[in-house]
Amino acid sequence: MQENLEPIILIPARLASTRLPNKPLAEIAGLPMIVHVVNRARESGCGRVVVAAGEQEIVDAVTSAGAEAVLTPADLPSGTDRIHNVLQQIDPEKKYQVIVNVQGDLPTLDPKLIKSAVSALGDADMSTLLSEITDESERHNPNVVKAVLSLGANHNNVGRALYFSRATVPNGDGPHYHHIGLYVYRRDALERFVTLPPSALEVRERLEQLRALEAGFAINAAIVDTVPLGVDTAEDLEKACLVLS
Repeated sequence: MQENLEPIILIPARLASTRLPNKPLAEIAGLPMIVHVVNRARESGCGRVVVAAGEQEIVDAVTSAGAEAVLTPADLPSGTDRIHNVLQQIDPEKKYQVIVNVQGDLPTLDPKLIKSAVSALGDADMSTLLSEITDESERHNPNVVKAVLSLGANHNNVGRALYFSRATVPNGDGPHYHHIGLYVYRRDALERFVTLPPSALEVRERLEQLRALEAGFAINAAIVDTVPLGVDTAEDLEKACLVLS
């Protein structure tokens, strides 16, 4: 079977959120939040879009909007495991070799960011996005994940990610980068990743991507000029409603 080099976009979503229960179904401008995320992903034009749903209610909301969703076991430990489960269900013949993981709580996501992440993959195992920090308070906020990036002479705003941390890294003068949690995987990298146990640095920093780095994965990162609004609280939901109203 010929492999499909066009990416597939998978959106993990589940109802169990401690800060904003039933978050994927929260209404924004007349639609559930997860449907807005699907619409942004479709607008990227990068490929097929499928929601990896932890509950039937999410499947129902997505399919009612004319989009595609697949039910996954509710007890999977992470969104990465959820998208891998869906990939096994819908593509056992492994036609799709480039997988985009878009978080289900980014209703205002600029579709161009998905294209940027896909373009950054190059010869790496994974790719992701960064934005330069301009708000001084973010440099020292542990909730803002920072990335250490190596940029070559002809980088074109794409470099190799060396480390991710909640601390202010690297030390000294120069830019700091805010990590945006949108990932592109080569299929073999994703399949390997989900077999690995949590790594020591992953547990210490509470950052899943460090598992990949400790296992020797190459991660490219593209610098972009905008950070999407992640909806984690009722206040974030109000902001998203204002943007999309």
